[in-house]
Amino acid sequence: MAAPGTEPGTEPADAPEPSARTTPAPAPERPEPPRRHLGLLGATVLAALAVDQLSKDWALRRLPRGPVHVVASLDLRLARNSGAAFSIGGGKGLGPFIAVLALVVVGVLVAGSTPRTRPGAVAAGLVAAGALGNLADRLFRSGAGGFMQGAVVDFVDLGWWPIFNLADSAIVTGAVLLVGRSLRPAPRT
Repeated sequence: MAAPGTEPGTEPADAPEPSARTTPAPAPERPEPPRRHLGLLGATVLAALAVDQLSKDWALRRLPRGPVHVVASLDLRLARNSGAAFSIGGGKGLGPFIAVLALVVVGVLVAGSTPRTRPGAVAAGLVAAGALGNLADRLFRSGAGGFMQGAVVDFVDLGWWPIFNLADSAIVTGAVLLVGRSLRPAPRT
């Protein structure tokens, strides 16, 4: 014989309502994480990197014959940069340090919060492409010093500014976009 209140179909008097026992508590609402625009970032990197490398290949084929005057003080003149930006530290073995720094910058931009907006993804893509373009020069363009001692190919000469390349332009443009983005007030929620 079953104990009182334990017969099949009956519940003890102190038992909670059946619906309270079987319905789990609702999960706390989590805000949806912001969408990351990794496709746009990747497309920007590929496009800017391709334009940079194609322009350097053209410069290496055409500009050894002499500079090309474009307009006003703008000339296309071949130069090789074994140092840092604006040829600082040329011949001092900075190639490996600059290469590691470029990889860190690319990693931070891709993993960080910048790809969560379209302008941020484009800006991060430009900076990453520029860093990778100059890194590719250091790795694959011939250099006399061995591993990662190749020189960056520069060819845009304004006459009043150090000679640079399209990778440098991508880095500066991306950095300006990132700074501009950071100065905008946060959207209201």
